[in-house]
Amino acid sequence: MSGHSKWSSIKHKKAATDSKRGKIFTKILREISVAARAGGSDTDANPRLRKAVQDARAVNMPADNVKRAIMKGTGQLEGTQYEEVTYEGYGPGGAAIFIQVVSDNKNRTISEIRHIFTKNGGRIGESGCVAWMFKRMGYIDVEKTKASEDQLMEVALNAGAEDIKDDGSNWEIVTTPEAYEKVLEAVKNAGIEILDSNVGYLPQNYIKLEGKEAHQALRLVEELEDHEDIQTVSSNFDIDEEEIARYGAA
Repeated sequence: MSGHSKWSSIKHKKAATDSKRGKIFTKILREISVAARAGGSDTDANPRLRKAVQDARAVNMPADNVKRAIMKGTGQLEGTQYEEVTYEGYGPGGAAIFIQVVSDNKNRTISEIRHIFTKNGGRIGESGCVAWMFKRMGYIDVEKTKASEDQLMEVALNAGAEDIKDDGSNWEIVTTPEAYEKVLEAVKNAGIEILDSNVGYLPQNYIKLEGKEAHQALRLVEELEDHEDIQTVSSNFDIDEEEIARYGAA
């Protein structure tokens, strides 16, 4: 989202609590299991699993936890069976919301998600209501203080990136899913510090939000992201960086 890399900046500057760290572990372990079940246990042949394992290492997850999650995914160990599902809806001001979920109880999950939407001025929609507004792409967010536009263009575009966007205090490199790993590796090898990166659903159009609606939308996204069954949240809101900063400081 435009505002996506801005929101990443605020999230990374907030202090991580033990409870949030626990939820991060839970989300990553579920992703590892689902990725292993879908594509096998070989990280060289399974890009999705490779990314999940890299995420686990980035948060210093014990290797035994990763190994068990992979074995549960491939059926070598007994474990909870998770199901992937997407939900769509609208936030304050009509902003589109697209959510990826990994759950062992869809009825419980959708009930809790509907509650989060309702109390934050949004509503769940029917399947397909906003999915057409998003495209699966890779993104790499870099703070402008970490690299110049010329430097990023030389590194990222030569590695196969689609575009580099100016998003306030950040640069956002956009790639196809297939080129994501190559571009990410090129940026890292250039010694450029990365704020956030992933393959997700990026909006193809945007809606401007201000004031109360902007803060409601940010609160909605934050609560959705905090839910342990929700892996990713994408939205097409466009909120000024100053507005996001005010919300983050509140």
